[in-house]
Amino acid sequence: MAGAPVLGRAAEASAPPLTLAAATPAAAEAKPEAGLPQAATELTRIDTPLGPFTITNSMVVTWIVAIGLIVFAQVATRRMKEVPEGAQNFWEWMIESLHHFLEGIIGHHLVQRTFWFFASIFIFILFANWVGLIPGIGTVGWGHQTPAGFEIDRPLFRGVNADLNMTLAMALVFFACWTYWAVRENGPLGFLLHLFAPKGETTGLLKLLMVIVFFAVGCLEVFSILFRPVSLSFRLYGNIFAGENMLEAMSKLIPGLGWLLPIPFYFMELLVGFVQALVFMLLTAVFTMLICQHDEEPGKAHQ
Repeated sequence: MAGAPVLGRAAEASAPPLTLAAATPAAAEAKPEAGLPQAATELTRIDTPLGPFTITNSMVVTWIVAIGLIVFAQVATRRMKEVPEGAQNFWEWMIESLHHFLEGIIGHHLVQRTFWFFASIFIFILFANWVGLIPGIGTVGWGHQTPAGFEIDRPLFRGVNADLNMTLAMALVFFACWTYWAVRENGPLGFLLHLFAPKGETTGLLKLLMVIVFFAVGCLEVFSILFRPVSLSFRLYGNIFAGENMLEAMSKLIPGLGWLLPIPFYFMELLVGFVQALVFMLLTAVFTMLICQHDEEPGKAHQ
């Protein structure tokens, strides 16, 4: 996911030699009101036998967040205690809360098989969203000196989920896991029957009609399933990208108060980051539950 190449690159205009520095308030005020670029900025490109490997500023933040979470998990669980404290206490509380929450939605059997994915995706999206709010993300990088101050042309860092490549990669990974779980729980034939087979007990001409109706419904369901990675990726990307643009707009609204106006919106974006991580996890969990749940046996249904 972190190595996915950028889908679109903004054309680089000719400019004086670039230098690495932090943007000054004067430069922020002189920057055009164009908003953040939709595509992540390419930092470097490495030639490999399989082709060029592009490193973007969003990938750098992705690696920082992933490494930070791995290191924190290792430190928190290095010396496990029966009575947890400190980092271990926080880590166990978060994992246990997520497990109980998901178990109440998708059931004990399914959560035992899929919890590793849902917990990982929630924790990663949550902290990636919050790291993207740290001052310096998007305002430190390569640029050039202007009469109004230093202007950033190529930011060194970019919010992870403000890059459509990252959100689409996570959605495609979920789609692959969803397909595996669906086939594992239902079998290949059961998976197809779940999509196309008629529901209920009918006979005669009505049964033939139900076969036709449910086959058409199954075709629509297949289209809906194939569209889910698109909806998941654009929902997360759109909310995070819009939030970053709003913070930038607030910083330029009143000259001289660019450091003060965005502060209330930072707290709102903290909540948005949590909600979007929760929504992504819940949607993927519900999609999995809908395909993996088993109907009750006829004998048990009448008890």
